[in-house]
Amino acid sequence: MGGISIWQLLIIAVIVVLLFGTKKLRGIGSDLGGAIKGFKKAMNEEESEKKDADFEPKSLEQQNKQAATESKKDKEQA
Repeated sequence: MGGISIWQLLIIAVIVVLLFGTKKLRGIGSDLGGAIKGFKKAMNEEESEKKDADFEPKSLEQQNKQAATESKKDKEQA
């Protein structure tokens, strides 16, 4: 009653294979899979960058103090 039966889907699949060939369909499938993997990877990298951006960097004073103590240690060791 208006629905697509399994036989109609099989006929459509056979026509598509005959038109494009199996090599071209494999190529399209692998390209599509690679694009999806790349998209997921980019989304995961973006989320990790957001997490890293949530942490505040040390203040300038703290960085200067740390650099000063490190330089003193270097001078003492020399």
